[in-house]
Amino acid sequence: MSKHIGQLLFIGLEGTELKKHEADFIIKNDIGGVTLFARNLKTPAELHKLCSDIYNLHTKLPSKAPLFIAIDMEGGRVHRLKAPFTQWPSLGKLAALDSTAMAFKFANMMGAELRAVGINLDFAPCIDVLSNPKNVLIGDRSLGSDPEYVAKIASALVRGYIKAGVLPCAKHFPGHGNTIIDSHLDLPIEEVDMKTLEGRELIPFKKAFRARMDLVMTAHIKFKNIDPTYPVTLSPIFIKKLLREDLRYRGLVITDDLDMKALANNYPKAEIPVLALQAGCDILLYCNDFTSPPIAIDAVNKAIAEKRVSSTQVDESLARVAALKKEVLAQAAPLPFAEATKIIGHPEHLRVARAIQEGEVPQDLRAT
Repeated sequence: MSKHIGQLLFIGLEGTELKKHEADFIIKNDIGGVTLFARNLKTPAELHKLCSDIYNLHTKLPSKAPLFIAIDMEGGRVHRLKAPFTQWPSLGKLAALDSTAMAFKFANMMGAELRAVGINLDFAPCIDVLSNPKNVLIGDRSLGSDPEYVAKIASALVRGYIKAGVLPCAKHFPGHGNTIIDSHLDLPIEEVDMKTLEGRELIPFKKAFRARMDLVMTAHIKFKNIDPTYPVTLSPIFIKKLLREDLRYRGLVITDDLDMKALANNYPKAEIPVLALQAGCDILLYCNDFTSPPIAIDAVNKAIAEKRVSSTQVDESLARVAALKKEVLAQAAPLPFAEATKIIGHPEHLRVARAIQEGEVPQDLRAT
């Protein structure tokens, strides 16, 4: 049993305050991160207090490592933080400007507001190439249908988040832009082959990795002509072979939510985290079902004991997590609230967001 296996888990929280039983679970199991959703977000003051309480748990953890505090903030439809936080337009709106300078500002300013309240990881940017216009799940969450263009803007977004002190996370590897089925509801099955992926979907990911992307999120999609057995999240062909060996990616691999029906409808709950680790994923993401993390921890520890999951591989994942936390989260405490309020909804942020929404790049915003 690994006493630090919890460092490989992200969990969700129930409400706007950190409850005692949640804090106890995080401490006892040395949990690595939390993800915040609309149910956790009310006023900036409440969010700042919540993030502060989560951050302060690290002194009680066995690993003493600060937690990743993550959120889905892409802009547009996927925008967790409401006013007075700046309301950012969709990536589709941003892409229409054809401006890497504006892309950098978009991510940098959004990141500054996240960082001010203590959020240190954004599950963004979405760098799926929108090759299927009927794909409403992705739609205007995408930067477009041209892989090279998506790659160019994605690189600027990655740099913007990093400059703000927020970890970006590219998603959804190897690309969710061609699907019709929503993986929250069922498992998409794709016909495309590896040659198509290499010439289209993988191009933005390669560029993002070169921009110093430390996290990538997997897609719950089965590409039956590449791996007829497993969807990407559970596929050694995609994670160990394509991502690690072929693309030489050295950062962290995090799953999409393991309770999504794409997986939950097709695999036993206790087997999903084991298969994800066997495939080569580093971090297991659980968002909304609070009964899942304890089941996952027990299942993974049992699989390690039975040597179905390599303890060496787990140690490598733990080392990657520890190294990134040491590098990036050493100064991850929220700003004092008085300082944070000066950054949230800053007039310059509002001006940039408005310019993107209106499809204009003011003269003074054309250079970073």
